[in-house]
Amino acid sequence: MSSASGKNYLNETTGLWSWLTTLDHKRIGILYMIAVMTFFAIGGTFAMLIRWELFSVGKNIMDAKQYNQVMTFHGAIMVFMVIIPGIPAFLGNFILPLQLGAKDVAFPRVNLMSWYCLLTGAGIAFFSLFYNGVDTGWTFYTPYSISTQNGTILMVVGAFIIGFSSILTGLNFIVTVHKLRAPGMSFWRMPLFIWALYSTALLQILATPVLAITLLLLTCERVLGVGIFDPKLGGDPVLFQHFFWFYSHPAVYIMILPAMGVVSELITAFSHKTIFGYKAIALSSVGIAAVSFFVWGHHMFVSGQSEVAGILFSFITMLVGVPTAIKVFNWTATLYRGSVRFDSPLLFALGFLFLFTIGGVTGIILAVVGVDVHFHDTYFVVAHFHYVMVGGTLMAIMGGIYYWFPKMFGRLVNEFWARISFVLIFVGFNVTFFPQFILGAMGMPRRYYDYLPEYQSLNRISSVGAWTIGTGFLIGLGVIIHGMKRGKIAGPNPWGAKTLEWQTSSPPPHENFLVQPVVTAGPYEYR
Repeated sequence: MSSASGKNYLNETTGLWSWLTTLDHKRIGILYMIAVMTFFAIGGTFAMLIRWELFSVGKNIMDAKQYNQVMTFHGAIMVFMVIIPGIPAFLGNFILPLQLGAKDVAFPRVNLMSWYCLLTGAGIAFFSLFYNGVDTGWTFYTPYSISTQNGTILMVVGAFIIGFSSILTGLNFIVTVHKLRAPGMSFWRMPLFIWALYSTALLQILATPVLAITLLLLTCERVLGVGIFDPKLGGDPVLFQHFFWFYSHPAVYIMILPAMGVVSELITAFSHKTIFGYKAIALSSVGIAAVSFFVWGHHMFVSGQSEVAGILFSFITMLVGVPTAIKVFNWTATLYRGSVRFDSPLLFALGFLFLFTIGGVTGIILAVVGVDVHFHDTYFVVAHFHYVMVGGTLMAIMGGIYYWFPKMFGRLVNEFWARISFVLIFVGFNVTFFPQFILGAMGMPRRYYDYLPEYQSLNRISSVGAWTIGTGFLIGLGVIIHGMKRGKIAGPNPWGAKTLEWQTSSPPPHENFLVQPVVTAGPYEYR
């Protein structure tokens, strides 16, 4: 691992304390990586327990109350501690200043504080597991969440604190993009990953406070007995759903927009071709972020809202498919007749394209009110959600890790085993979740501890697929650890990419560039 300056962020100072007090965005990105991977392992373990219990009819390894708790923790960990911070906080922290030609983010101390907010909130949330558990589901729906006697308050307070991590990260990124771009880098010369992170940051600072207020009101209801959601005290439990989904649908794009940015980088780098429709892809990120605030009601078609509201939310939800389709079309056009290298990062990007497209198409299906009434709260929704979130975000995270791994650690991963991990994850994912579309169409409700005998065969197939995914991710972890210790020396730009992070040494020196870069062209000027 060489650097032109003789020192880089990995070896300039050693010791745990130097890492825990670091202000270097690269080290903070690695700290996020360790935290997110740890949370993913815990959340994934809960997923394996769920599929073990659902392998056959009747009780297998846990009772109904324990199942509800495991399901709640799986969802809360994966959403709030893995998928939301996964790309912005981890890859974004490391890569954004490098792609902008900056020395660091705008507020390094705030950046470190955001990591501590994530750890603090996660610690409080995990403590609720030992305080009689939480069995509300990750959405904390009222009226059950205001009446059940368990650790709900601790989980809610933990999510509240984690929200500050998201807000601080978004604020930092927006200021960094506006103030610290390299000379010559206009907005129309920024990499598409930056456009995606910028759009995500807007969502983080505008939508996350709504969740914070909602969780604060829920806590006040439980502690002080204030009548906000409790109908006995003059409250409205459906109001909680409006508040929660007004945040949580934009949160879907907090999860998926950064993944789309990663895919844009991977596809243009491994096709060695100027990306097709740069401005359309950039503006579609902003368009998705804007429209996402007006579609929350499609989660509530069966809540008793008016027919007019249902029609409007249905139409606007379908409208989201337009900027998304623009991205998919332009990515496909970029690959067409390109000098494509099928390295592991591109395989994960292609996996994203396939899986996210299925998730998007089934989202349009669920946007139809008459269809959603039948599929609502069935396993069809579970499959759709996972095709978007897992098939989308986690595939992009893996592709992004393998793509920027040489920049982070100065070494290459083992391509053979990286491809094996992709095959297992991709095949296992489809074996797990495609049968759940069928189960949902047959009427199997989600979040149930047990099911009818006629659902058993498909559930067993789904469970085998889940264990296959787990094997693929374990191999992927081994690939990362092996690459850090014994990977081949990468050099500054092993992929022949054009963006600024590849114009400095690997790993980068302390302030990223020995000489301030000056931008004179777009980020993808291949040919």
